Amino acid sequence: MGIDLELHSARPVRKDWRRSRATLMAASHEYGEVLAEALTSLRNSGVPGRLTAVDPYGDTLMNEQEAGAALREIDDLKRRCDDDRGRDALDELAVMLRACAATPGSYLWFIGD
Repeated sequence: MGIDLELHSARPVRKDWRRSRATLMAASHEYGEVLAEALTSLRNSGVPGRLTAVDPYGDTLMNEQEAGAALREIDDLKRRCDDDRGRDALDELAVMLRACAATPGSYLWFIGD
């Protein structure tokens, strides 16, 4: 199980991988498993928020407004995280959320297994 992150300049074409590459701005694949574990653990602990609603087994899209709201959750989630690798994954997620929030019309695509 893992969650890959892709930042797109517009809503990506989710059913056609090749066409989705046209809007791809950045991607993060390094922390997929760790990110899925961190977000799932927090959700199972009852932590509310946009990030804990990310489906680790499916796809979740956030637009720039949702990314801005989710970005405000990162510090609290990092304090609840038990290990350094999980905090590193959340730091990487924060970079992607920040870029999405700063780019009008963009989407952050959470690609679950």
